[in-house]
Amino acid sequence: MTFPGVKALDGVDLTLRKGEIHALMGENGAGKSTLIKCLTGINDFEAGEIRIDGIDGPVKNHSTLDAQKVGISTVYQEVNLCPNLSVAENLYIGREPKTFIGTIDRKKMYRKAEELVKRLEIDVDVYQNLENYSLAIQQMIAIARAVDMDCKVLILDEPTSSLDDVEVDKLFVMMNQLKQNGVSIVFVTHFLEQVYAVCDRITVLRNGTFVGEYPVDELPRVKLVAAMMGKDFDDLASIKPEGFDTLKDAPMQIEAQGLSHKGTIKPFDLNLRKGEVIGLTGLLGSGRSELARVIYGADKAQTGTLKVAGKEAKINQPIDAMQMGMGLLPDDRKAEGIIGDLSVRENIILALQAKRGMFHLIPRAQQEKMADHYIKMLQIKTASRETPIKQLSGGNQQKVILGRWLATDPDFLILDEPTRGIDVGTKTEIQKLIIHLAQEGKSIMFISSEIEEMLRTCNRMAVLRDGAKVGELEGELTQERVMSAIAGGFDE
Repeated sequence: MTFPGVKALDGVDLTLRKGEIHALMGENGAGKSTLIKCLTGINDFEAGEIRIDGIDGPVKNHSTLDAQKVGISTVYQEVNLCPNLSVAENLYIGREPKTFIGTIDRKKMYRKAEELVKRLEIDVDVYQNLENYSLAIQQMIAIARAVDMDCKVLILDEPTSSLDDVEVDKLFVMMNQLKQNGVSIVFVTHFLEQVYAVCDRITVLRNGTFVGEYPVDELPRVKLVAAMMGKDFDDLASIKPEGFDTLKDAPMQIEAQGLSHKGTIKPFDLNLRKGEVIGLTGLLGSGRSELARVIYGADKAQTGTLKVAGKEAKINQPIDAMQMGMGLLPDDRKAEGIIGDLSVRENIILALQAKRGMFHLIPRAQQEKMADHYIKMLQIKTASRETPIKQLSGGNQQKVILGRWLATDPDFLILDEPTRGIDVGTKTEIQKLIIHLAQEGKSIMFISSEIEEMLRTCNRMAVLRDGAKVGELEGELTQERVMSAIAGGFDE
């Protein structure tokens, strides 16, 4: 399978047994998404074949409908359903039961929907609109729809990246139930602990090639990471240089006092010195992103004051923040980050061009030089600087957005989930980059759902709960201290 300038798949094998959960692992750009698209008829492949038990001869899917007819269904990270329709309507859209005169038999549809969610132990009212339920429930409805279409193979592509621990556990219960019923599941994730919690076997891809297939209990985590990266790698190694935490004499970069935004974040105080990395931690929905948005002006502060480099700042919108040397990498790269139809080059220069204004266009030669610099610096895998960003893998799209903000040379950089959905090797690259930027004197606010990576990179951590900043942790940061603080038991 090739794209212009890139061989996306080369001799890849995947063997899926009946009633197993099989992890498909690899770094961004390894070929996971391309393989899924070949299986589901989105992409044609140039060599090889697909064989399914019970079907004579090779299977060639030319569309997702073809794939569904032979029993292959996919549920993606972004749920592809209609939130304004009821749960039942989403379950049966396009295949509604009909009356003898050809109209939709709504009574039968809702009865079948209730039977289906009861069988799969999904606690929902099928008459309610889908938008009334959490993302986790919406994904379960998408899975229920696939199961009701008699799928033999269910592909789950990063289904847990936006879920909290309780929601992940509910999803795993459902996956195990489907496994017991003989459904084979391909599970794509970047969370290693989830692989070892729920999977039976692992297939590893690297640079579009097949590395190996392993039973989970015969592949320790370190060896899995080594297989994905092609080298040995200690995921828990400290990357903080000596003396990184001694910043008490550094000048203040950000001083927020009493900032708030009605309905999202209660008044908070927060100081950040030059060269410091502060982590925002708390459960999903605790207000981490909302706090960052208030400082940046994406949500206008309704109370309080903000000083930037010692001077009082009036930030009414993000362009004001940009002019004061701030940058924000948002947590939702698809909705708020990339512009899919623009090239890698255009996406990289976007923020700098906005900061300079429409009447000071960046010369084309300078754009190309800048794009090449960040493609090389961040090791962005792309056929060229002119490749549309939508053709890149999710992790490489994230690197492009990071390059966009680095191009503005910010003094204060807010990174909201910069490593979500990114492979282990790229995560470490970004963590090292954060520390490097801090050593250059930049101030970093780092938001992550993974406590371990913040422990590796942060000088200090602010803890949020229910839209309020409830405390800070500094000194020796440990997972136990952070978890205790999130739960409400500060040990100071």
